[in-house]
Amino acid sequence: MAAIPQTAAQHRQQGLDYRSQGRFDEAIAALQQSVSLAPDHQGGRVILGWTQHLAGQQDPASQTLTQALYADPFDLPTLNALGIVQLVQGNLGAAVTSHLWAAHLNPDNEVAYFNLSLAAQRLQLYDWAIATADRAAQLEPYNPHPPIAAAIALWSQGRRSEAHQRYGEALDLSLRYGTADLDFYLEQAAFSPEQIAIARDIVASL
Repeated sequence: MAAIPQTAAQHRQQGLDYRSQGRFDEAIAALQQSVSLAPDHQGGRVILGWTQHLAGQQDPASQTLTQALYADPFDLPTLNALGIVQLVQGNLGAAVTSHLWAAHLNPDNEVAYFNLSLAAQRLQLYDWAIATADRAAQLEPYNPHPPIAAAIALWSQGRRSEAHQRYGEALDLSLRYGTADLDFYLEQAAFSPEQIAIARDIVASL
């Protein structure tokens, strides 16, 4: 008896299962098959693009998510994912554009404000970086990443005491951001190597 072909949803679930196991090549192959079978499924494209990002395939991820954005320029998960990929790529102008549009579509979108803060600090727009980090912190007060972003921007302005205070707020939420594993946790949150180095300087001076 011939095998019954898998549906797009089954390939998508299989891809997610592979991804949870860290089997990224197999996950991407399954998700690509899912997208091929259901090209109009917006969520499927976003899952594929995000999986490519997690696998370190930033250019394919950007291409996948840009195509998804063309299909629906009002989809917040697409914008959030694409903006993060652009940020990691160092394409700061595009990242700012994506996240500004996402914040316009949903003013309560914490992801957009947090990543705008990271991009603004790298562009030396420190006041903007602090303001957007503060907005992200208001929207998600139990997330330590926004106060760390604010602390990095403050430190970049030479405002050491305020940077210590804001970083202390992050440590109140999670002590792991004062440990030797700091680099790993911040890299996972899309902080750049330079920003991670500043965070380490802050921790060392506390």
